[in-house]
Amino acid sequence: MTTWFFAFLGWPEIVMILVVVLLLFGAKKLPELAKGLGKGIQEFKKASREVQDDLQRAVEEEPPAAPRKPAAPKAPEVAKAAKPEGEV
Repeated sequence: MTTWFFAFLGWPEIVMILVVVLLLFGAKKLPELAKGLGKGIQEFKKASREVQDDLQRAVEEEPPAAPRKPAAPKAPEVAKAAKPEGEV
């Protein structure tokens, strides 16, 4: 939905938005806002890069071998006696 919104913004609309932001926050506050925005974007890129690296390492590593259990001796099978039809 936001893609459609930005698809219809032209240069006049973008300039108008920047003028409104300048009037609302003032010339002194804009560099601070831009600096904070830049740091936020930088942190986001760093975090996404770390996640990509972790995923890539996990894909490249071989999965650990499943621990093998010692073979348990099999108990001899006991033949089940057939019960007469009336008993439970």
